Amino acid sequence: MESKACPSCGSCAGMFTANSMNCLSEALGLGLPGNGTIPAPLAERVRLAKQAGMAILDLVKKGIKARDIATMESFKNAMAVDMALGASTNTVLHLPAIANEAGIELDLNLFNEFSNKTPHLCNMSPAGPHHIQDLNEAGGIPAVMNELDKLGVINKKCINANGKTVGENIKNRPVLDKEVIRPVDNPYHKEGGLAILFGDLAPNGCVVKQSAVDESMLKHSGPARVFESEEDGMKAILNGKIKKGDVIVIRYEGPKGGPGMREMLSPTSAVAGMGLDKDVALLTDGRFSGGTRGAAIGHISPEAAEGGPIGLVQEGDMIDINIPEKKISLKISEEEKKKRIKNFKPIEPKIKTGYLYRYSRLVTSAATGAVFKKE
Repeated sequence: MESKACPSCGSCAGMFTANSMNCLSEALGLGLPGNGTIPAPLAERVRLAKQAGMAILDLVKKGIKARDIATMESFKNAMAVDMALGASTNTVLHLPAIANEAGIELDLNLFNEFSNKTPHLCNMSPAGPHHIQDLNEAGGIPAVMNELDKLGVINKKCINANGKTVGENIKNRPVLDKEVIRPVDNPYHKEGGLAILFGDLAPNGCVVKQSAVDESMLKHSGPARVFESEEDGMKAILNGKIKKGDVIVIRYEGPKGGPGMREMLSPTSAVAGMGLDKDVALLTDGRFSGGTRGAAIGHISPEAAEGGPIGLVQEGDMIDINIPEKKISLKISEEEKKKRIKNFKPIEPKIKTGYLYRYSRLVTSAATGAVFKKE
């Protein structure tokens, strides 16, 4: 059983956060072709490591630096691939954070723009049956980009860490398995894997992996079950206090409130384990594991600790979720909302000393990649 469960070394073989970002390193141009998908035990991975060392020396000789590769156009390539793969929601944190280091601002609306024009081509675990080794055997990221190029969403002039252009790298890299990488005219979903929702509950946005949401939950309205920490939410789920139709709200777990934006793998796993992932939504200002499926909506910004509207939600409030229309809202009257805003005071930080306290004072919203303030 152990040999079947963990057949070899390397990262978990689904399109979870590690593999999502590894694949996007290729799309960005910062990783060599094959970097995102070659399984750890293959000799090909060892050869790629040697090629990486050679490529670094070559880039130094040519004077090509990371910011010459990581341009706005290459980030757009990464967003297109992100949508085609149905990658982790954490990419919506990491791509803006990497862009910030390159002096580029990635607006969350750009993710929706690419989701609207980039179909979901790869049905990868945890949402689908295919794994990273399947993607590798089907042609990997170059084949995905080659297929997306048919829609005109790939900029082939961008350069890669191997010194070649994207166009050179994806040329003659056809899809080898049309079930693992679907053609653009026969996708798994017409829209990309991720969606950014906006509304009075998340004025600055929040994210959901829409390709992993059951069709019955794409539009949902239900009563809020409010918890001030991940632990409190877990207790309620495991003790059977969550009912079908509920909207679980776990707050004060964002960049400031966590502090550090803890990963909500336990609550989402518990919801799935209780057989409620097709009946219950989970909202948080925290984040999720790349292995999360179901109506799990994270990165709600501004977060509760920053005075965001998620902090105003009370037990039993009705919350409307409309993923196709990219909307999320709290159904209370304007009069009631004004009253709550007037009386609202965020909970004191959990940690008030040391490095983590300093971090919580300096970190920005999840909507901007949870990077440090510039001043």
